[in-house]
Amino acid sequence: MEYIRDHAMYVSIFGLFSFVWFGWAQENPRANWRKYLGAASGAALLLCLCGVYLSIANWDAPSALSESRSFRNYLIFFYGEFFVGGIGAYLLIRKKRSRHVAPWIAFIVGIHFIGLKSVFDDPGLYVLAALLVGVSVAALYIAPRLNVAASAITGIGAGTALFAFALLGLVRYLAV
Repeated sequence: MEYIRDHAMYVSIFGLFSFVWFGWAQENPRANWRKYLGAASGAALLLCLCGVYLSIANWDAPSALSESRSFRNYLIFFYGEFFVGGIGAYLLIRKKRSRHVAPWIAFIVGIHFIGLKSVFDDPGLYVLAALLVGVSVAALYIAPRLNVAASAITGIGAGTALFAFALLGLVRYLAV
C-alpha cells in the first residue's frame, strides 16, 4: 500500500541526508569540486525543506509506521544501524583508520535499507541499499587514485543516490 505521508517523508529525510553527505564530501575534495558540492548541498537542502512542508501538510495521513509492528521494526533497524555504525567508527578511529569512517557509515546505512524494505514495503529500498554499499566499497579504491579523501567520494556518491531517492519520493507523492 502506498502512503502519501511516507512519500513526503522520503523527500524530507532523503533530502536531509543528501545534504549531510554532500557536506561530508567537502572534507578534502579537489578544489574545483567545491562549488559543485556547495550547489548540490543547497539543492538537497531545498528538496529537504520541500519535503518538510509536504510532511507537515500531510501529518495526519496514514503511514506504514502507523502499524505498531512496522514502527517497532523501524526502531530496531534504526537503533541497530546507529549502534553498529558508531562502534565501527569508534574502532576505525582508534586504529588510526579514520579515513575509512565515511565509507563504513555509508555501508551500514546501505545495509539498514535492506531491513527497511519490509517496513515500508518498498522494493526500491533494495536499490538504494545496493547503491550505498557500492559507493562505500568504490570510495576505498577511487579516492586514493584521485588523491582525495574517501569521504569526498563517499559523500558525492551517497549524496547523489539519496538526492535521487528524495526526487523519487517527490514524484511518488505527486502521483498519489
